[in-house]
Amino acid sequence: MFSVTVRDHIMIAHSFSGEVFGPAQKLHGATFVVDATFKRPALDDDNIVVDIGLASEQLRDVCGALSYRNLDDEPDFAGVNTSTEFLAKVIADRLADRISAGALGPGAAGLTGLAVTLHESHIAWAGYERDL
Repeated sequence: MFSVTVRDHIMIAHSFSGEVFGPAQKLHGATFVVDATFKRPALDDDNIVVDIGLASEQLRDVCGALSYRNLDDEPDFAGVNTSTEFLAKVIADRLADRISAGALGPGAAGLTGLAVTLHESHIAWAGYERDL
């Protein structure tokens, strides 16, 4: 399996419901490094997995739609614990929609998988993988 990973980041505010979250139940900020890994079993006719420039651009757009927001105020996330794992899925699904719409170019039609990892720090991260 071949892969290409591009990186961006998001800066958000949010809070959680539930005792398991301890002090994170209160409003707090978080900055995540976001890695998106695009996968395919064979290279395309240009010997690439995906156009890195287009992949970076689309990840930047998806991250930009989340950044500098209090996710507690966003209608899409009303009543939802926007955990690191949950946000990884949101980003992966939004990227998958863009791939399906052709935003990563015709060569992206051969992509078979996508993984998104959100790094909370140098010692903790979470991710989500999906088929395309």
